[in-house]
Amino acid sequence: MKYAGDRPYSNPEKAARRIMEHARAFQPVQDGRVYIEKINYPMLYQDKATPAEYWAGLEYAKDQGWLEYHESGTFVRMTQAGKDLFA
Repeated sequence: MKYAGDRPYSNPEKAARRIMEHARAFQPVQDGRVYIEKINYPMLYQDKATPAEYWAGLEYAKDQGWLEYHESGTFVRMTQAGKDLFA
């Protein structure tokens, strides 16, 4: 019998840091915008995070001041604090 192991992104901080890596990999467009699909697709389909893990990570990144989430839900912007994670 196999037991289910811990999910790699069950910790919101780990999920947020992975989201930040995806956001950093994308070349921002107009005014530093990173389209949300450029981070949610790799997170959900390549990294196999659940939607709840993805959303918890996104909320954590917003709460830490790493990302600004636009009210339309179509894009985010990396703040200076988010950019400093990779310095």
